Amino acid sequence: MAYMKRLEPLWLFLVIVGCLNWAVVAIWNTNELSKIFGGGTTTDVVYCVIGFAALMFVPKLMDDMHITDRMRHSH
Repeated sequence: MAYMKRLEPLWLFLVIVGCLNWAVVAIWNTNELSKIFGGGTTTDVVYCVIGFAALMFVPKLMDDMHITDRMRHSH
């Protein structure tokens, strides 16, 4: 768990990059990640890594919202 905790800044950075990219897509209708990495498989891999980074925050968010505590007490 300590290893995952050390990687949180990286996950956060990737999630912010993904969010900013989608904000740029929504506002100016241009995809910066596609411009940087091209329109092929590399961009798809980058999106998968960003999605994986977002999933790494799910346990932390559940703990912060005390959802895991509620699930344990409801049984």
